[in-house]
Amino acid sequence: MFRVFQEEKLITICMFVCLGVSIILRVFLGLLYRNMIKEADNMASTKNRLLKQCKTKFASCYEMSNGVANIPIFVDKFLNRMALGRLSFDTLYHLSGQMMLLSVVFSGIGSCKSIIGGRTLGDVLPFYIVSFFGLYAYFSISTVVDVRGKKRILKVNLVDYLENHLSPRIDITRQDIEMLYGESVFEEKRDSRSQSGRARRRRSARVGMRPEERRTVELMPIGNRLAVGGEELAAPEAMEAVLAPPPQSEEAPEDNSAAVTEEELEALLKEFLTS
Repeated sequence: MFRVFQEEKLITICMFVCLGVSIILRVFLGLLYRNMIKEADNMASTKNRLLKQCKTKFASCYEMSNGVANIPIFVDKFLNRMALGRLSFDTLYHLSGQMMLLSVVFSGIGSCKSIIGGRTLGDVLPFYIVSFFGLYAYFSISTVVDVRGKKRILKVNLVDYLENHLSPRIDITRQDIEMLYGESVFEEKRDSRSQSGRARRRRSARVGMRPEERRTVELMPIGNRLAVGGEELAAPEAMEAVLAPPPQSEEAPEDNSAAVTEEELEALLKEFLTS
């Protein structure tokens, strides 16, 4: 009866591989969520990498914004971003269902090919039997594993821990640090963060400046002494006297101050060089 599987080896192999992968992925996800639920019951000493990331990220957000307004939304975002390598948990969940459907497709292809080859309905019947039993096994295992239910349980445990256990501890720890070292510790952290942010913005602005916007003036060496206003001054002092902007009058506004422009500077340099 199952001789057709030997005659259609390629289609049979693809059908069973897709069926096996779909069931294995569903069971694997169930085990992952089950392990995380057990670890979530003792979050203080958990060794799970994903749960540690959740605690660290929550503590950072809590300290930066003085609290997290909506903890369930924070947990939902964290659960949706959980991934195994480059594939998220949701992608693996949907991939399991797609592999099951692909197994049914290969079964249909094998049946059509057998009918076209002149085989009877009894010869094609094994493909239908495998498809029906595969679907039954897939949905039965999915019901027992219950990935969606485990995800909801994990969300409840994480929300309970973050809201009822970790948040009060962060406030108590902050109060203890303020009692020991004063509020200046947190102010220094904020100042250092703001200063580092301003320094990064300045560096990015200098790097992003176009070459034509960078104007430089090259000064030619002049004599050891120059006469300025009838007095002899050393070259550095003369240059300082020339380059120094004229004193601003108290009545004139700051916007109309007589600043030395690039053209005036070049004209003054030409006069010194030709004299």
